[in-house]
Amino acid sequence: MGLYRTIDIADGIRAYIWKIEESEADLAQGITLTPHCQTRYEGMLSEVHRKGFLSIRHLFAKAGYTDTDVFYDDFGKPHLKDGRFISITHALNYTGIIVSDTVEVGIDIERQREKILKIAHKFTPIKEYRTLANSDALIRKLTMVWGIKESLYKICGIKGLSFLKHMNVHDFSLSKDNESTAVVRHQGEEYDFQVHFFEFDGYTCAYALKEAG
Repeated sequence: MGLYRTIDIADGIRAYIWKIEESEADLAQGITLTPHCQTRYEGMLSEVHRKGFLSIRHLFAKAGYTDTDVFYDDFGKPHLKDGRFISITHALNYTGIIVSDTVEVGIDIERQREKILKIAHKFTPIKEYRTLANSDALIRKLTMVWGIKESLYKICGIKGLSFLKHMNVHDFSLSKDNESTAVVRHQGEEYDFQVHFFEFDGYTCAYALKEAG
């Protein structure tokens, strides 16, 4: 299918989502990887991961970049050589990137799965979700919160940052809202974020924008 959706978030901020339906050979057409990324690609044992890796390079092209325009720091966080901000995500059949001119951004796509019920206590105070009517609603909201926190983690790029202890996503209505705010507190520093989320095809996409501090 290729490009699934383009989201104009604000002036100078745009997200791109790719639906992976092509073969690996088709995805490799027209893609030139840096030596570092070629080594990473060849070391991937999973075809799903390799196809995701290649589709992200097609998203780079949609945003006007090639693989040589992106570099990674010691944390594994991607950066653009022109000084703009970028974040990357991959979840099975979908990949996504978000690019911003002026503010730090993070993006995450997650498949909605029952498994999240077993790990929820590791990333959020589960008692706060007692009002949800059923397990489906609980899975959906927990997936949103997980995706938001993944987006925050990608922006912050801080080793040792705890989803449970250092991140707080302000409550939102599952049925009415598609945005909220969040705060990260770590080692005496506090960072505020705008967060947004939407659902599609059994997945949740969340993205975060760091507020000027």
